[in-house]
Amino acid sequence: MAVSLTLGLLPPLLRADDRPSPLRFELSFPESVRHESVDGRVYVIVTKKASPEPRRQIGKTGGQYASSPFFGVDVEGMGPGAAAVIDDRADGYPVERLSALPAGDYFVQGVLNVYTTFHRADGHTIRLHMDQWEGQDFPISPGNLYSEPRRVHLDPASAQTLRLVLDHKIPPIAIPPDTEWVKRIRFQSPLLSKFWGQPIWIGATILLPKDYERDTTVSYPVNYEQGHFSLGAPGGFGEPAELPPDATERQKERARRMDEFTQNWKAGRTPKMLFVTFQHPTPYYDDSYAIDSPNMGPYGTAITQELIPYIEKHFRAIAQPWARILSGGSTGGWESLALQIFYPDFFGGTFSYCPDPVDFHYFELVNVYDWDSAWYRKDDWRQTPISGERQPDGLVLSTMKEQLAYERAMGNGGRSGEDWDCWQAVYGPVGANGYFQPVFDPATGSIDHGVAAYWKEHTDLNAYLQRHWKDVGGKLAGKIHIWIGDMDTYYLNDAVHLLDAYLQTTKNPPWGGSITYGPREPHCWSGPYTVSERLKMMADYAAANDPRRAGPEARTP
Repeated sequence: MAVSLTLGLLPPLLRADDRPSPLRFELSFPESVRHESVDGRVYVIVTKKASPEPRRQIGKTGGQYASSPFFGVDVEGMGPGAAAVIDDRADGYPVERLSALPAGDYFVQGVLNVYTTFHRADGHTIRLHMDQWEGQDFPISPGNLYSEPRRVHLDPASAQTLRLVLDHKIPPIAIPPDTEWVKRIRFQSPLLSKFWGQPIWIGATILLPKDYERDTTVSYPVNYEQGHFSLGAPGGFGEPAELPPDATERQKERARRMDEFTQNWKAGRTPKMLFVTFQHPTPYYDDSYAIDSPNMGPYGTAITQELIPYIEKHFRAIAQPWARILSGGSTGGWESLALQIFYPDFFGGTFSYCPDPVDFHYFELVNVYDWDSAWYRKDDWRQTPISGERQPDGLVLSTMKEQLAYERAMGNGGRSGEDWDCWQAVYGPVGANGYFQPVFDPATGSIDHGVAAYWKEHTDLNAYLQRHWKDVGGKLAGKIHIWIGDMDTYYLNDAVHLLDAYLQTTKNPPWGGSITYGPREPHCWSGPYTVSERLKMMADYAAANDPRRAGPEARTP
């Protein structure tokens, strides 16, 4: 009995492959690139190929998660010449710890993502990356620092110390100049700057129709297309059609369609309307999700009371609900629905493609209301990983656990600048520390049902419509149109089916919209239409709802 107790008090023996790696990186920056101390996060990226630079081999490409290993740690008050250490305690992805990295020859690069201190109007002080008009993409964010890539031999079992000097500073983003067709605006938002305690900028890119400057008596309806941050022209107008030698058929088709759209627009074969995209990056993400929220601030109000009125004043846009038509895909699909649903008197209709989860019984595949884990489905004997990403044939590309681990390595405390952290910031309440209160425990995947209940009350679109249809149904009837692939890469079709099922039951009035499913189509299917055809659909819809058709008021196309 005594022997057994003594053994029970001893720490477990470490197997050789469980012992912390003695391998470490030391990262520093010289005073020549930055004089001030800095708060932020440092990373080491480890790749097998030299090109592109390692810092461009992480993140998501075409929506899919890259697999080059990286490791990150937070730094606070790091001054010139001081060393930040990345060792076996650093969070990594897809290799969780340096000790698990296979020995071999690699290209390595260090990066520092600079954080800004925000003294928010709600009394909280937090540190996040201030977007520099790059769209929360820290490897290219102006002011961030990085080292020259190096080719090295790494062996986690050896006591190596590799020193990386972050002696390059990323320059400011070059905003494309205005042209005859494309105009860009950008201004400091009073509402958002007050909330964040720092200057916050919002903007838009406006594509002008043929003969806009020739006939200044014409006012136009507008397609406000929502989506991720981009400085490109709406619809891919004017983008070069050059393709890499190994371009896929999908890339070739996309380039062909963009060129076709450009030619149609210049020739006047598209509807006479303004085509507008927004830029509203936040300290959490490249896009605000276009609503007011406790963590993000009053972005919905800023868009409807500051940004759109500015556009209508300066670009002869018709300042009437029927002439404000929404569209967008994925993030923009959710935004175009949310703006229409939460501001039913302000917008005249929405054409949404592959929207992010519209019912949180299917938050992608996770049921945040009824399940206890975002990582696994469990029974007495099994623990089955939950898929997070698939091909149209059903092949799983990544799991929920992997995706959440990726974001945790990108930035702790919800500072990854990626999807899951953004959703939790938009949909959830503020936590005691000033950052969002997570619905998922990042270390275990467990679900906080109290936070999920908050989501249901405030931002679950289907739940909102079910509670408020008697009040908003008459304002939304005929205005909601959705397209989605029935093999959406991120399982977004499942939530749309739930929304569809509810809308089919509505009465007084019936919803009168449309939902179209693309068999075996992935993310982000936008129906069997070209950009030109979609714009015609929106223009015809706006014209059919123009109350002035029988009147002599201001002329429209």
